[in-house]
Amino acid sequence: MSGGEDAKTHKLWGGRFSEGPHPALDAVNRSIGVDFRLWPHDIRLSKAWALALGEAGVLSADDVSRVRSGLDRVAARFAAGAPPSATDEDIHTMIDRLLHEEAGEPASRLHTGRSRNDQVATATRLWTIDAIGRIEALLRDLQRAMVTQAELLEHDLVPAYTHLQRAQPVSAAHWMLAHFWPLERDLVRLANARRSAAVMPLGSGAIAGSAFPVPRALLQRELGFDSVSPNSIDAVGDRDFIAELLFALALTGTHLSRLAEDLILFGSSEFGFVRYGDGFSTGSSMMPQKRNPDALELARGSGSRVLGDLVALLSTIKGLPSGYNKDLQEDKRTLFDAIDSLELLLPAVAGSVATLTFNRTRMRAAVSSTMMATDLADYLVRKRATFRDAHGAVGRLVREAEEKGLELTELPWGSFAAAHPLFEQDVLKELDPAHTVSHREIEGGTGPSAVKAQLTRARGILGG
Repeated sequence: MSGGEDAKTHKLWGGRFSEGPHPALDAVNRSIGVDFRLWPHDIRLSKAWALALGEAGVLSADDVSRVRSGLDRVAARFAAGAPPSATDEDIHTMIDRLLHEEAGEPASRLHTGRSRNDQVATATRLWTIDAIGRIEALLRDLQRAMVTQAELLEHDLVPAYTHLQRAQPVSAAHWMLAHFWPLERDLVRLANARRSAAVMPLGSGAIAGSAFPVPRALLQRELGFDSVSPNSIDAVGDRDFIAELLFALALTGTHLSRLAEDLILFGSSEFGFVRYGDGFSTGSSMMPQKRNPDALELARGSGSRVLGDLVALLSTIKGLPSGYNKDLQEDKRTLFDAIDSLELLLPAVAGSVATLTFNRTRMRAAVSSTMMATDLADYLVRKRATFRDAHGAVGRLVREAEEKGLELTELPWGSFAAAHPLFEQDVLKELDPAHTVSHREIEGGTGPSAVKAQLTRARGILGG
């Protein structure tokens, strides 16, 4: 990419060609429909570049002032809805064209020592940092909805499931918070992705670095980057920061999908644990009775789309030689799509969670006595039986109850006495789900004090 300029189209290249590109090439090469949203960041970095060129002696103080004020006027035109023209190849070309209209001759000096390679890499990193902040705020909103519901459910019991079979009773708050902590890990990954994005490539030129002594430390300070890229070849071709972000977002999509699946199941007539709010439900065009959790179903489906964005990017960059290649123009399609998907999805999921109502009677009724089988075995262990023997004895009790069509609480005392000599009359309280939950006060467990501590920790993370 040269600094030459086509006076008619404001293309940033073309001097070495005797004729313009074929319309078919123009159509596939033109990226302004995708990268248009980078304009605030491209203008910001261009203002910083003008300052740096002034420090390097390339621009006079008057040129710097005219270029920077011209860029401010260009930004105002964008904000007012200025559309691209048919000759604008990308957002950089459009800004260059408008800057010439606003600043005149000094605009032709701005691209000195700079390439679209380091320019687009810098603008994309700035956009990415901002986008991460928006996703973080939306995840916090969802976490707040979860904690609010968990506080209401702190003293209610619900079955926990393994293999989608009833396993053991837990606090319903404990179940809800099981979806809070994966999002907290997502936020850690997003913070790491931000650190990866906060390395400034500007000054790397096309591949070998700028030939002018632009102060990169000044650029770093002006643009708010954490550090400066150490290698110009790597800087213009590096899209690891996008891959890291897409991985974090793909996991977020996966976590939203698992939350949605729980709530879709729990809202079915067969479970009946939750009812969806009217504002986040839809009906059927045929069946008047239907209440459909569309936002949650879309959350379940969207995880696959974000995963596809990650795979598409990795497939694009895995075979590229070092430095910049035009294939990298595709990076923004995957990046923007993933961010757009989650920015659309997260408010709907947060609203769905916030407007849930729980049927505590159905939840409690689903806690059957066989779910306390482990507690019966633990009872025997506390009386010095081996867990293997205890497991076998309780298994025989469960089999007897199943064969007779009874709950464990309905078996006669003689069945317990026959199953193991260490059973005494006080074993029956082990079949009380509230009692069994009280045994699990280990940190991270579902005991009342442990859940209260977990809620306190979650509220602390959210700053409340």
